Amino acid sequence: MDLTVILPTYNEREAITALRPRLDAVLSAYRAEVLVVDDSSPDGTADWVRSLGPASGWRLHSRSGRQGLASAVVDGFRSARGEVLVVMDADGSHPPETIPRLVEPIRSGAAAFTLASRFVEGGRDEGLHGVRRLISWGAAYLARPLTDVKDPMSGFFAVDRGVLQRADLAPIGYKIALEVIVRCRPVPILEVPFIFTPRIAGTSKLGLRQILGYVRHIGRLYAWRFAGAGRASSTR
Repeated sequence: MDLTVILPTYNEREAITALRPRLDAVLSAYRAEVLVVDDSSPDGTADWVRSLGPASGWRLHSRSGRQGLASAVVDGFRSARGEVLVVMDADGSHPPETIPRLVEPIRSGAAAFTLASRFVEGGRDEGLHGVRRLISWGAAYLARPLTDVKDPMSGFFAVDRGVLQRADLAPIGYKIALEVIVRCRPVPILEVPFIFTPRIAGTSKLGLRQILGYVRHIGRLYAWRFAGAGRASSTR
């Protein structure tokens, strides 16, 4: 299979119902599947995916309880059948039409990891306002010593599945792209511009719990990176 699109969900039935025609249209050019990783959504998200049937190309990975976005993506990595794995939000803020620009550099060998970026030429951030925008900028600032990508907070990316074999992923919170970049060290990384738009349905899951989880996560990545650097230097 060419690719798997991983959609982590919690109460996103209305949004993915609206998103499906656009996503299916883009994926018609590939041997592809859509893998919905759902955390027991009470709004019937899982039942909706099951109702599509195997011929739809949509598949469900159902999890017990609300376990979080980052771990949902890791479970999606394990269950995916595609050679290229695309991760995107299910709320419509990540346009499916950007997927070919993420996938083709990996399939051609031009990149090992592609990131949809709001902060390269042609990208824009229309979906965040006020406090949420400040939180995003602050989180990106904290990540600067770990990577030179311009939009490390992006949750829209594609990766060659072979890259994921380089490390055991152990994310906390909701920023899985940064975990892959730091621990798996894909080279080269290509940032692709996209326009981050307001969600088409539902409400944001970002709250204090997710913010504190990110702080713990980035602290763990700093410890892992610099402890690893110290071990490497001591063996030279």
